[in-house]
Amino acid sequence: MAMFARPLLAALLLPAFLLSAASAADSKNNPADQLVTLINSNRTASKASTVSDNQGLGCIALQYIKAYEGQCDQVDDKKPMESSFTDTFAPTCGVQATTLSKITGRLVGCQSKYVSPAEAFDILVNDAKGLQILHSKNHTEVGAAVSGTDGGGPYFWCVLFSDGKPTTSFKVDGEVPKTAIHPGCFSGNNDDCMGPTNGAISINAGASWLVAALLFAVACAFAL
Repeated sequence: MAMFARPLLAALLLPAFLLSAASAADSKNNPADQLVTLINSNRTASKASTVSDNQGLGCIALQYIKAYEGQCDQVDDKKPMESSFTDTFAPTCGVQATTLSKITGRLVGCQSKYVSPAEAFDILVNDAKGLQILHSKNHTEVGAAVSGTDGGGPYFWCVLFSDGKPTTSFKVDGEVPKTAIHPGCFSGNNDDCMGPTNGAISINAGASWLVAALLFAVACAFAL
């Protein structure tokens, strides 16, 4: 009997190990988080301080993208109304309006095809103005997002900087923003995210791995 107990125990414990591994790798598979890493690396290389990755601000960056409604040609000339932050973006994300802080810089880009975070960084910071925004000492936190349009291109990238206090600004009701499972990827929320496929749709990798592991465990149990 003991001979069969060990394989059964291993099969039943496997989901926990897989879920733990998936959670630990989440942020590494999010292109928005990767973009924030590049931003901070560039800032420190230029003697500027790093900025905190704020999930509430990241979610708002995703809503900022959606305000363009897929119109790639409007990125350079237009931007959403300031009132959109309190009237639309914050409520959609579940960010408390009283915790909104000043936006001190914005970088927005659009491409017909999906590009890597490194390529997106070069697109967003491609001139003196972009460098000035990137290296500004007024920034204390950042939120980044990427999203396709209707399951494909064009693909938008957005970075919002703020001068708020990372522990108190852009506070979210509950643990994660409301749009954590909606199309698009945003930084700071520890979600795995499929960048080039499905229009940059965020997925709950932990749940997917857990379901697969549970099925494996059940199969092992019946085989014993």
